[in-house]
Amino acid sequence: MSRWHVILWTFLVVALDYVGAMALMVIAGPANPGPGEREQMLELAGNHLSGESVAHEQLVRIDVPGRGAGEEGDGAMRGDLEPMIPLLQSGSLFGERQGLELVDAQNLQKVEIETLVELIIGADLSTIEVVLVFAGAVPKAIKDLNGKTLSVKKMWERQAAQWLDSEIRSRGLDIDKSAAQALMKRFGTDTASMGQALDQLEESTGRITAEAVLNRFKNRPDEPAWNITDAIEKGDVATALRRLSDFMVHGHPLVYLAALETDLKKRALAAAAPDQKTLEQWVGGSERQLARLWSQRGRVRESSLRRAQQALVRADRVVKTHPEEVHRVTLERLTVAFCRWYG
Repeated sequence: MSRWHVILWTFLVVALDYVGAMALMVIAGPANPGPGEREQMLELAGNHLSGESVAHEQLVRIDVPGRGAGEEGDGAMRGDLEPMIPLLQSGSLFGERQGLELVDAQNLQKVEIETLVELIIGADLSTIEVVLVFAGAVPKAIKDLNGKTLSVKKMWERQAAQWLDSEIRSRGLDIDKSAAQALMKRFGTDTASMGQALDQLEESTGRITAEAVLNRFKNRPDEPAWNITDAIEKGDVATALRRLSDFMVHGHPLVYLAALETDLKKRALAAAAPDQKTLEQWVGGSERQLARLWSQRGRVRESSLRRAQQALVRADRVVKTHPEEVHRVTLERLTVAFCRWYG
């Protein structure tokens, strides 16, 4: 059973809008959801699909790339979204239940929304289950399809504390009040990570104290920046943007910029070094890291390295002088540009 079953009545507001037997589900969450809210949205989507008997091998999941990102397609849609076209147009040859799950559907471009609506209207929804997961406002064209809607509201610390109390009871944990407060201090509204922490605490023996919690969980979980730079190195825009989104839950924009700057400096030094031994003296690091860095020298043109440096300076200025509302889009555009220069 889903671990959300206890708290659906406390902070999950469910709005049902049925017209006919249309197999369309919209999961509407808050803009910029935290990991706990995002996990809840995805769990609701997964529960719906499994409840409609959609087998995993019959499910097409697409994570919609951010605005301005994604592969160029042959038509109106970006290439990342094209797998949904044959699914919605043809359905199953053998009558099995099939599913389409679009995650981060708020990133759909206007023409893609129009195309999606046309495809859904023309699809045989007696055999196809469509789930759209939105963070933020749902476009009117999607609302007009009159599917079923589940709305996940933004979670505040009071709701997260209610979730924690119910989880402690359902798991039968022997935990004192100060330890529960320590968990809230460490994880805040991040119930996804708090649930993982409780999984670990279930293995403990004896009463769980605040000291044990604080000693075991030093920091709120984060996404290592090198996961993003690895994706950038491969030119994988979609993965880099998803990794960036995860990093930004707990990471600071300047930390990300520092990681990009360090990586850029190493690439510039590798391009300038006369041999691998000199490079080792300049940058240090493990033998494996040096070998990888040396093998990649020359892959990125000198002009691209200069453009990357200039872009970093501009992004640093924006983060330090502009309001937070523009930070994310600045970092996303920078990430896309780095993927093109490095990949």
